[in-house]
Amino acid sequence: FNRHYAENWGYWRESSTFISDVSKRVKEGKDSMTFYDSNTGKPLFIAPKGRSFEDFVSESTSHGWPSFRDDEVVWENVRCLKDGETVSVDGTHLGHNLPDRKGSRYCINLVSIAGYPSNGVKDEV
Repeated sequence: FNRHYAENWGYWRESSTFISDVSKRVKEGKDSMTFYDSNTGKPLFIAPKGRSFEDFVSESTSHGWPSFRDDEVVWENVRCLKDGETVSVDGTHLGHNLPDRKGSRYCINLVSIAGYPSNGVKDEV
């Protein structure tokens, strides 16, 4: 139960299949991928939305964590607390809102999100 520290910068890119999983969906003609709460299986983010896959990866790479924008947040399942901590409605620590000149930017720990809902069925978005 980690509410204070983040994964190491770049972990999502070097120690996971995140990029290849999302790239595969783009190559299959899918416009986006849904990311689920790793504890409850509820959808949290749908990305990319309002930008290209390349822009999503580029921004995430430059900031060191998968980075989502307001349009990509499933607000019925996500909350941003006053201190910037981003959590699921069920209490899973997701990461932090670190705004930049473009607006809110939710830098999310990869361990907090999954590419499949808890039932293991692949996303068909």
